[in-house]
Amino acid sequence: MHEQNNRFISEFEGYSPFEMHNILHFTFESNSPIILQKLDESDYTECPFFNLIKYYLDLVKKTREIKLTAKGFLPTKIVHELYNKGFIEEYQFSSGFNKLYKESDSLTVNLTRVLCDLAGLTKKRNGKLSLTKAGERIMSDNLKLFELIFKTMTQKFSWAYYDLYEDEHFGQFGFGFSFILLAKYGAEKRLDYFYSEKFLKAFPYFLKSFSSDFSSVDHFANHCYSIRTFDRFMCYFGLVDIEEQGDILNRKKIIKKTRFFDKLIKIRPHKN
Repeated sequence: MHEQNNRFISEFEGYSPFEMHNILHFTFESNSPIILQKLDESDYTECPFFNLIKYYLDLVKKTREIKLTAKGFLPTKIVHELYNKGFIEEYQFSSGFNKLYKESDSLTVNLTRVLCDLAGLTKKRNGKLSLTKAGERIMSDNLKLFELIFKTMTQKFSWAYYDLYEDEHFGQFGFGFSFILLAKYGAEKRLDYFYSEKFLKAFPYFLKSFSSDFSSVDHFANHCYSIRTFDRFMCYFGLVDIEEQGDILNRKKIIKKTRFFDKLIKIRPHKN
């Protein structure tokens, strides 16, 4: 049994069932091959979403209390201030297709508030939002704050929150394996499908949870993986560069890992 759990599995990029168990369930623990490396202070500027979080927390601290709307959202003035700092661009606004009016219009602004609530950095009371005591303590410590935000995004927040795909866990369950794929193959520009197909080879049972009347199930699942993993996670955190080619009917998405990815993520090889 011990030999079986430690054998080389090609679909797992050479990692064993035992190692994959740790990758999936204990991603950042000592038995996992994935290591979050300590960053230099200058490195944090390369993470757009972290800088948006920092700006937001500083804004809440200066304001002391932000009066929320009747539905519990940030007021329009603050929504505009956060988005217009330009940390992360959203195509719907930059293209002119839509205008930004309220928090729920912007995925990145909404995600900022939701993640800070989930991480215990902010609290709502009597229709007002403020920092928690923990939030006040940690906001000036980039190392602790980044780790908290990163782990909240990967392990606590549901990546399915902003889409209508059938499987709630696809892409997020196994995000550590996506790090392994990027570390191994990401130095060269590759199609997003290159990664989603490798992910599905490792976890083929996910295909059973997808159905589509408009395209193949594989295509549908690949698109779900790409949106959740690259567009709304790795790109926000500055871990990949995304280049889009072709017209709207034949759009191709090209992925390449960044310097920041290599500074943050270290992968140990399979243990023989």
